[in-house]
Amino acid sequence: MRIAISGKSGCGNTTITRMVSETLGVRMVNYTFRSLAEEKGIEFEQLCQLAEQDPSWDRYLDARQVELAMEGDSILGSRLAIWMLQEADLKVYLTAPPEIRAQRIQQREGGDLHAVLEKTSERDRKDRNRYLRLYNIDNDDTSAADMVIDTSDKTPAEITDMIVARAQQLQG
Repeated sequence: MRIAISGKSGCGNTTITRMVSETLGVRMVNYTFRSLAEEKGIEFEQLCQLAEQDPSWDRYLDARQVELAMEGDSILGSRLAIWMLQEADLKVYLTAPPEIRAQRIQQREGGDLHAVLEKTSERDRKDRNRYLRLYNIDNDDTSAADMVIDTSDKTPAEITDMIVARAQQLQG
């Protein structure tokens, strides 16, 4: 079984991908810009700037994610997983209002809440424009998802249970 989980920053993608992976005993693939930046020995923000100017960074990252996910049963968590992993048996999109996402990011990374909200909104805008330019994917359009889950009023365990239940239904 392959499950794709997508959502914008602060929606719980990494947490939920990890929890679903652990619950189902299926390998987690969470190869992100942060992973790529670490692998290449450059700052995350610098890589984001490079990606805005050079589409090869996105194309490499997205191809590598799919390649890793196709190595067997997997849970792929990424911004574009539900669009890129066409072979996914279940596609899940996590969502939450910008204010809640910014609060979560602030709790995780620190900083001034207002500044984090502005930075997150700017990142959302840049990501959306880049995905449209590169792949003609509008990551605000959740119609590719089998499940859309608003994470703002649910615990990670509740969200995990919802996804696991659907996955188990699919497996029969």
